[in-house]
Amino acid sequence: MKSRTRYLIAILLVISLCLEASHGRGEYKDKDEEKKKGVSYDETSLIINGKRELLFSGSVHYPRSTPEMWPSIIDKAKAGGLNTIQTYVFWNVHEPEQGKYDFSGRFDLVKFIKLIHEKGLYVTLRLGPFIQAEWSHGGLPYWLREVPEVYFRTDNKPFKEHTERYVRKILGMMKEEKLFASQGGPIVLGQIENEYNAVQLAYKENGERYIKWAANLVESMKLGIPWVMCKQNDAPDNVINACNGRHCGDTFKGPNRHDKPSLWTENWTTQFRVFGDPPTHRTVEDIAFSVARYFSKNGSHVNYYMYHGGTNFGRTSAHFVTTRYYDDAPLDEYGFEKEPKYGHLRHVHRALRLCKKALFWGQLRVQKLGPDTEVRYHEQPGTKVCAAFLSNNNTRETNTIKFNGQNYVLPSRSISILPDCKTVVYNTAQIVAQHSWRNFVKSEKTTSKGLKFEMFHENIASKLGGDSLIPGELYFLTKDKTDYAWYTSSIKIEEDDLPDKKGSKTILRVASLGHALIVYVNGEYAGNAHGSHEMKSFVFEKPINLKTGDNHISIMGVLTGLPDSGSYMEHRYAGPRAVSIIGLKSGTRDLTENNEWGHLAGLEGEKKEVYTEKGSKKVQWEKDGERKPLTWYKTYFETPEEENTVAIRMKGMGKGLIWVNGNGVGRYWMSFLSPLGEPTQTEYHIPRSFMKEKKKKNMLVILEEEPGVKLEAIDFVLVNRDTICSYVGENYPVSVKSWKREGQKIVSRSKDMKLRAVMKCPPEKHMVAVEFASFGDPTGTCGNFTMGKCSASKSKEVVEKTCLGKNRCSIVVARETFGGKECSEIVKTLAVQVKCEKIQGKEDDKKKKEDKEEEDDEEQDDDDDEEEEDEEEGDENKYVKDTKKKNQDT
Repeated sequence: MKSRTRYLIAILLVISLCLEASHGRGEYKDKDEEKKKGVSYDETSLIINGKRELLFSGSVHYPRSTPEMWPSIIDKAKAGGLNTIQTYVFWNVHEPEQGKYDFSGRFDLVKFIKLIHEKGLYVTLRLGPFIQAEWSHGGLPYWLREVPEVYFRTDNKPFKEHTERYVRKILGMMKEEKLFASQGGPIVLGQIENEYNAVQLAYKENGERYIKWAANLVESMKLGIPWVMCKQNDAPDNVINACNGRHCGDTFKGPNRHDKPSLWTENWTTQFRVFGDPPTHRTVEDIAFSVARYFSKNGSHVNYYMYHGGTNFGRTSAHFVTTRYYDDAPLDEYGFEKEPKYGHLRHVHRALRLCKKALFWGQLRVQKLGPDTEVRYHEQPGTKVCAAFLSNNNTRETNTIKFNGQNYVLPSRSISILPDCKTVVYNTAQIVAQHSWRNFVKSEKTTSKGLKFEMFHENIASKLGGDSLIPGELYFLTKDKTDYAWYTSSIKIEEDDLPDKKGSKTILRVASLGHALIVYVNGEYAGNAHGSHEMKSFVFEKPINLKTGDNHISIMGVLTGLPDSGSYMEHRYAGPRAVSIIGLKSGTRDLTENNEWGHLAGLEGEKKEVYTEKGSKKVQWEKDGERKPLTWYKTYFETPEEENTVAIRMKGMGKGLIWVNGNGVGRYWMSFLSPLGEPTQTEYHIPRSFMKEKKKKNMLVILEEEPGVKLEAIDFVLVNRDTICSYVGENYPVSVKSWKREGQKIVSRSKDMKLRAVMKCPPEKHMVAVEFASFGDPTGTCGNFTMGKCSASKSKEVVEKTCLGKNRCSIVVARETFGGKECSEIVKTLAVQVKCEKIQGKEDDKKKKEDKEEEDDEEQDDDDDEEEEDEEEGDENKYVKDTKKKNQDT
């Protein structure tokens, strides 16, 4: 009896303690949360500090913008629906010389990550050591090439030793600053190596050993985050293999183990450009389709590469890559929202967040309805939780499908998202976000007419001491300290070597492995030539004037950046490889071998740093005169007006480099025309932080490689996106912002659920003119609309009445709004183009209030989404073990 009594007392004591714990949940929760710190994963998703996440990420590279730009870029990324920022780590900028580190200014990685954390976003750190990224040498420091017996990216002892030191340096800094999620920081994911499958076959077994070594290196540091390898099909078990590409929903075979989540590390928002390229563009409809497709097939993470491309300042770009990087990204080079790419992707993020519960805990089922149509839906058994993706893969025809007893019309090549398996809240092909057009407006304050240039000519090296019997290798000569190196040699010509026949010419022929060259004979300019990104080798072949006696050949070898991809990068070569003179009576004379060659890396102006105030005083500048090749031009300009973004337009120039107040703006190349007959890039970004305060003079220095340029054609331009537009069809679904989740239901946010065209000017600007308006069948794009065959006569009147004078306006897209019975048989579209401008004088208090209310509404929408995500977390323990075994119906 006594033992039974004791037993009952013990049970009651346990119950009492449990009840006490439940009433004191706050105290115990903290301990539980402490245990949950860090990041884990399963086949469904990453689990961050105990919470499942759908990760919408964007690549933003800290060296490709300035610290002054970072806050705005991160704020816009967050407003665009991102919760994660991805960045590479650029080894060569942090350790330009072995053992000497630089984390200042644009290279302040810790500051960048802390800022992201302050803004409430996660971070993915792509460590390298190799990053590619269209960055010079793929991020590997040049000095690594000269380490004895080194081979990059393979089971090579010297390479691994330096890589481990670098990896431990960077990750040690992150740990010291408590930046990993396991420490309460923002870093939730790391990447070691980059797209290694592309080169692995070249290294055979050494490649396999290297990739396992790299994985074990980062895992051994026990930092509490998962590690990924993108485009690495055979990633080691302790690393997640991830996809790069445009359509990973269809091209990715999936993780190489059943317990790894499906991650997409690079969804390319456009194509990077090289000099000589025509414009490139990837539509937002295609990007949105790819994202919806991927998440419908168990994806849980997408990263846009790039979300903000930025600028390859100075000499940082890889060979032939333009200074402007990924300008067609959701945030353009200058950090402006590129609409509708920015807004339409924001909407797909919102739509997918409404599907979160079903994506995490529902079972996937697939219904194939036709050759081009299918339904993929995630349904949680025993509940009303369901999300469906209706897909039409036909690139030309609209299709109607039946699902759950309802008919749905799907535009060509589109996916409709139904977060409750009933309500269409978003279609990838139907854009309700606003559009915009970028303007380059000539500065009224800073013009080419006011610029007074001085010049300094480089000396032409002609008799350098011979140090080799063959031309040297250009990467080795320049060591990534300069783009330029002189090659000189001499040839003795006898009288009877020269051709007798009138009109006969001697030809200098130089075969080069890249990238460009400038040739002088006896101090006289003979011409230039260059290769391309696809074909770096080229041949210079032009007539030259030779004289009896000694003739001096001077060749300036020119680089456009180091290589950034491929195997055995440490053995890549550039520069002149074969030099000969054709047309002599004595026959072709080969100067390549057994002829002394002298070499000199760099230009005099570079060594004296004439692009700085201090260095410019070390040379004698002349008044603007004959514009020879290899000439430095210097002038001063006043900082352009207002706070507008600034660029310099290099029309009339050839090829070279730009500096403002000693800051490298980048390489320009106007003479390399695309197949369309235009330069690939004309405007070059000058960040405001590069310039001085108003009314103070800035020093502009240009190194020009070509002769006869037109300095007077240079202009300073102010950049804006003050032309905003809308293009909405009357059959589009209302904006996804109109919907929210209440428990297991999708409900409207308001009683007025009408389709609207919403336009918003940049902050502090208002709509001052309606430049185009048509409700009918208009065609074209923002900045280039044209009238169709029919248009409601009241179109412009309605828009002007609704929008003029406002920062934001909303127009109901319906026939009753515009009246008229024209073309009643067609589906009508509203196209509007409006000009925004800052109204001079004191801003109306009412307008300020309206602007603030709109911002508050958008913030509340985001808060509602966050609250919904928090509610869903409470269901995880109940469902994830039992119902997450999704059916992979095909």
